Amino acid sequence: MSGGRTYRGRLAPSPTGHLHLGHARTFWTAQERAQGQGGVLVLRNEDLDRQRCKPEFVSAMLEDLRWFGFHWVEGPDVGGPHAPYTQSERMPLYRTAFERLRAGGFLYPCTCSRQDVLRALQAPHQGEDEPVYPGTCRGREKSFKLGVSGLEFDASNPQPQTPNSKPSWRFRVSDGQAVSFHDGQLGPQTFVAGADFGDFVVWRNDDLPAYQLACVVDDAAMGITEVVRGADLLASTARQLLLYEALGLKAPAFHHCPLMTDERGVRLAKRHDALSLRVLRVRGVSPAELRAGWIRGELSSNLGTPMP
Repeated sequence: MSGGRTYRGRLAPSPTGHLHLGHARTFWTAQERAQGQGGVLVLRNEDLDRQRCKPEFVSAMLEDLRWFGFHWVEGPDVGGPHAPYTQSERMPLYRTAFERLRAGGFLYPCTCSRQDVLRALQAPHQGEDEPVYPGTCRGREKSFKLGVSGLEFDASNPQPQTPNSKPSWRFRVSDGQAVSFHDGQLGPQTFVAGADFGDFVVWRNDDLPAYQLACVVDDAAMGITEVVRGADLLASTARQLLLYEALGLKAPAFHHCPLMTDERGVRLAKRHDALSLRVLRVRGVSPAELRAGWIRGELSSNLGTPMP
C-alpha cells in the first residue's frame, strides 16, 4: 500500500527495437516491487515515436516479456479500467493537459531545433539527456499568430532567425528553483532549474506530446503509485514533478535502477542485438540463467560478447 492506496506499478517499453537484458532487469525490479506489496502491474505501450515504432516490435515486445516471466493485469493485450494502454490511442488526454498548461501561462512556442540549441550553448553537450535550453525563444509569443491550421509565424513581426512554420511548445522553468525528491533506490536527489535542466519541450512540432508530458498524463490517469525506471531518467523526474505541480496532479514515488553495461562498461542499448531477449532466447539461454547472472553482477560467459 502507498498512502492508503493499492500499489500500482508499470512497465512502459517503447517498441523502437527489441528489448534487451537491461530492460528486463529494470522491469523485473518493477514487477518484484509490485508483487512484494500485493499490488498491480500495468503494461503501457509507449509508441509515440512515429518514425521508429513498428508493429513487429510491439508483438515481439509482448512475446519476449511473457517468455521472460512478466505478468501484468492491465495492458494493451488484456485491457483494463484505464484503457487504452497504447499511447497513440490516448491523444485526447494529452491535448487536454496541454491546453491546461497553455491556458495557465506555463508554455511558450519555440522554433529552435536541437541543433540550434546545441549551437547556442557555449559548452558542448554531454550525454544523451536533453541539453539545457538557453531561452532563445522566451518572450517571443508576439511573433506568432493563430491561423487556420493552428499557431503560425507572424511575418509582420520578423525575428533574426526564420523559424519553422509549426513551433514546438516549451514549459518555462524558474531559473534557480531546486526540485528535490527522495528516490527509492538512490536516496535524496536535487536538480536545479536553469542549471541541470532548462525550459523543456512538452509538445513537439509534429503535433505529438513529448515524453515528459505523455508520461505524466498517463501515470496520473492510470493511478501509478511508484515509477520504477533507469537512472538515466533522474533529470526527467525533476521536469515531470514540475508538470505534476502545474497540472494539479499527485506525483507518484520514484525508484531509479542502475543501468546495465556490457563487458566493456558500455551502457546497453537496443543496438546491442547480442543481448536482446529475442537473441538470447534463440541461443537457448533461460530467463532463470539470465536473472542469476545479473544477481552475481556479471553477464554470463555463454551470452557472447555484445556487438559494437
